[in-house]
Amino acid sequence: MEKQGIYIRELTVTDIDALLSYEIKNRDFLKDTIPLKADIYYTLAGQQQRLENILTCKMNDLGYSYGVFLKKDHTLIGTIDLFQVERGPLQSAWLGYALDKDYQGYGYTTQGVREVIEIGFNDLQLHRIEAGAMPRNEASIRVLEKTGFQKEGLSLKNVQINGKWEDHYLFAILNPNSNI
Repeated sequence: MEKQGIYIRELTVTDIDALLSYEIKNRDFLKDTIPLKADIYYTLAGQQQRLENILTCKMNDLGYSYGVFLKKDHTLIGTIDLFQVERGPLQSAWLGYALDKDYQGYGYTTQGVREVIEIGFNDLQLHRIEAGAMPRNEASIRVLEKTGFQKEGLSLKNVQINGKWEDHYLFAILNPNSNI
């Protein structure tokens, strides 16, 4: 497959069919790297609930969700989220991302994460963005390192993935323009 350009944008209700197709297609592929989802998640009703939650989080400044789209045909090939946004003295959020199994290895996640970091720091005025990656998930670790995240430690058995508690390296990146 030839490398194609991507763009990111906030997910909206108009993305429901694309989200459902993406999630169904990648359900087995992602099961070893993300928390288990209920079966309803892989239905139109489940994606409707997801999009409602996305809108509620955005309205309450608690989270922001972006789609990764191919420029050539606007196909949704991944998602990137800033979640658990904290204001006040923290000004931080957590970053999560996933990419379609057929588009791995082209730098799309790295490009998308860079763009979301810029949004987080410039538009949302975050001071710190944190992320976690399982020690065996070398691709995710590479994305974080290439986008400027620094490894801060190891959190033991802190996220349940596919029914098993998994260790995660903790990473963070600080806003270079933060006045603190």
